[in-house]
Amino acid sequence: MIFVILQSERGPLIRNYTGKSREPLRLHHMNRKALLNIFLSLILIAGVSCSGNKKKKEGKENPSISFIEGYVVTPSVVDETIGISGTLRPFEETVLMPEMPGRVVMVNLPEGQLVKKGTLLLKIFDGDLQAQLKKAQTQYEIGKQILDRQAELLKVDGISQVEYDQQELQVTSILNDIDLLKAQISKTAILAPYDGVIGLRNISLGAQVTQSTPIATIRESDKLKLDFSVPGKYSSMIHKGTKVKFSVEGDEKKYDAEVMATEEGIDLNTRNLKARAIVEAHAPTLTPGAYASVELRLSENRNALMIPTQAIIMKERSKSVIVSRGGKAVFVPIQTGVRKAGTLEVIQGLSAGDTVVVTGVLFIKPDMELTFAKIK
Repeated sequence: MIFVILQSERGPLIRNYTGKSREPLRLHHMNRKALLNIFLSLILIAGVSCSGNKKKKEGKENPSISFIEGYVVTPSVVDETIGISGTLRPFEETVLMPEMPGRVVMVNLPEGQLVKKGTLLLKIFDGDLQAQLKKAQTQYEIGKQILDRQAELLKVDGISQVEYDQQELQVTSILNDIDLLKAQISKTAILAPYDGVIGLRNISLGAQVTQSTPIATIRESDKLKLDFSVPGKYSSMIHKGTKVKFSVEGDEKKYDAEVMATEEGIDLNTRNLKARAIVEAHAPTLTPGAYASVELRLSENRNALMIPTQAIIMKERSKSVIVSRGGKAVFVPIQTGVRKAGTLEVIQGLSAGDTVVVTGVLFIKPDMELTFAKIK
């Protein structure tokens, strides 16, 4: 509804332009001063409303951020490492099995204890073999005496050369039988192949065993082996003497190991190179079969430019950051490298001394003036 104030000879009029009535309304009880005040008030209200709309529009076009943090890019030392999984294994491990079947007559398997190389661990009954050995030794002594007498007779042509040769062959055969029996008797005893710790034994005294019966396991305790695999693209960086670090579950300490050998060939199925390292350290948590997290150091960069990961704006196929240049926001595309905990290396796009925006990156537009509340 619109009212227009008119001045006529009979006094002030208000004409209604709503379309319902076009009859002027005569104001008899209003003086000119009151009408002027009303008119000025209407003009003031309209001006305030327009000003508010203008400020509102300006606020939408130039949003303000009350808290922005910046980060000054400075060179730092970064080791390029990769994390891979590995397994701890005993340096030497042997499942003890008898070479001869028979009955166990002696057991010396101290479970969980260290034994020295050559210690008798188990003995199988060998009475029958011992009896055969004595018989063969007796036959050898008799045959040797006969051979000595025939040697004297041969000198005076008392016997022929053929008779002497036959007796000599018989003595040699008996001597070979003695060696065979001694070898069979040695197989009835199981000796410690090296200094190691005996595991859990599987047999008891009097048990009947065969060549496939596992007696116990012995493991060398002085050293451990660390087996792991690395991606084929890093195969040229792994060689004998390469240092690696690893940790095991339940132990935050990192231990050292040195590569002793590699497979010298990449696996066709996994495309990985198998490697083996020696572990000299001793700890209760370092047990054979334990899972190990291996850190392989590939290179060291002493001028790496690292920035917080929250400063990076991720796009579909690119990455960028907001840099303060001349007090204004500039969007700079970057290329990244090594990732660390909470930081990422920038290999292209930034220079030392640049100040990147860390917080509020989603609300900043190009060429916006930046005011940092905090700079790290």
